[in-house]
Amino acid sequence: MKNKDHSYDSNSNSLILVIHEIYGINQHIKSFCELLTKQNFEVICPNLLEREKPFDYSQEEAAYHHFMEHVGFDRAARKVKDLLMDVKDEYETIYIIGFSIGATIAWLCSEEGCVDGIVGYCGSRIRDYLELTPRSPAMLFFPQEEQSFNVDELIFALEKKKIKAYKFTGKHGFSDPYSSKYDAKSEQEAFSKMLDFFISN
Repeated sequence: MKNKDHSYDSNSNSLILVIHEIYGINQHIKSFCELLTKQNFEVICPNLLEREKPFDYSQEEAAYHHFMEHVGFDRAARKVKDLLMDVKDEYETIYIIGFSIGATIAWLCSEEGCVDGIVGYCGSRIRDYLELTPRSPAMLFFPQEEQSFNVDELIFALEKKKIKAYKFTGKHGFSDPYSSKYDAKSEQEAFSKMLDFFISN
């Protein structure tokens, strides 16, 4: 299983690439992928960490350092773009959903012509790449507050670029049922908005 991407088949002509957070392909990401297949999407979740076992939530600092030192945003985005090139002729529509660092990676891949839309959950580092303008429709979800930046200021900057950005009750990780930061109401509202977004694009 080492270094292996996870794929979930539903015989659909719509593909969603799910981009995990710093912890890797953990139970939250697996459950989310399975939920998407029930909505009749084909799903691929690339293993960007290139390690078999995901990090535990208690290893947040180690997980972050591993990602920044051994992977990084540019390399991760390149891997996703290579994957897009491999699969783009097999599907009618392709979307990307990312969580945390995965949301920023989705943002970096939104310039690709074969992407029909991106959704990002808690992509705090998107603030470092605001010079980028997505070619595809984009919808971004943020918690009420983040430790390292002002959420309202980032949303304002994104809305000036005509990006749909929403703020939900809760903290970073509000959509993860396995996290102590989980907020069920916000998670359900965000998931519903995401599905509507895919249907309308």
